[in-house]
Amino acid sequence: MTDTQISPLDQARILSEALPHMQEYDDETIVIKYGGHAMGAEDTAKAFARDIVLLEQTAINPVVVHGGGPQIATMLKRLGIQSEFAAGLRITDAATIEIVEMVLAGSVNKQLVGYINEAGGKAVGLSGKDGNMVKASKTTRTMIDPGSNIEKAIDLGFVGEPEKVDLTLLNQLIGYELIPVLAPLATSKDGGQTLNINADTFAGAVAGALKAKRLLLLTDVPGVLDKSKKLIPELSVKDARKLIADGTISGGMIPKVETCIYALEQGVQGVVIIDGKTQHAVLLELFTDQGTGTLIHK
Repeated sequence: MTDTQISPLDQARILSEALPHMQEYDDETIVIKYGGHAMGAEDTAKAFARDIVLLEQTAINPVVVHGGGPQIATMLKRLGIQSEFAAGLRITDAATIEIVEMVLAGSVNKQLVGYINEAGGKAVGLSGKDGNMVKASKTTRTMIDPGSNIEKAIDLGFVGEPEKVDLTLLNQLIGYELIPVLAPLATSKDGGQTLNINADTFAGAVAGALKAKRLLLLTDVPGVLDKSKKLIPELSVKDARKLIADGTISGGMIPKVETCIYALEQGVQGVVIIDGKTQHAVLLELFTDQGTGTLIHK
């Protein structure tokens, strides 16, 4: 037996200790956002897929929302499509949204579906456009013009914010041994445009509509860190807002935490930001006493 193996007795003990956690989540819905950066190498993605199948086998109802930013950037570069930016944000024009949809609803979605099915699950790949699941409005941002010092609106193109989630289609899948795998695309309110949604925001809207037991945001950082760069295991919404106000939570972590707060306000019981590159991160969070990452709750 090598150093990396554990004895059958230890395996049995681990399973026994996981039982109360399995009972807690029995027949509950868990929404897992799997980021493009967290996907990593093929073996990492396949390990994630196995964990998702294990959740379904233990009577949990997993719903997976995936990103795909790195994959989109790679395809745009391969096709020679130059991206424009304003205030640090990518402008998604008509040519870009075609590639975004091709990558998200196509290659990334179907690859993840394939991994889950290979592991013994029954995954169904969809986007927010299917069944009018998610309707969205165009995102607008403002910036201060450096020349005139006047605030002006920025048109980010085919980028949206969720406005309405219709659960008709998801309710036909959840609880029937099927695992929805969702690409964060939506239809505009008038039905005429495809809009790209930030995957965290999309997952928060879906989790809120489902009143999920947990929303897990798998990212490329351990969780929310304090000013000493140490992990904060647990936060209330009040504490989280204080940390945003005093600058402890900053940069790209702010919209993640704001998504957590929104999901909690919509009825999700708890949201966890965890490092998707950690082996078996989902299982560690759900089935062990110590968990992993940062839990945010009401």
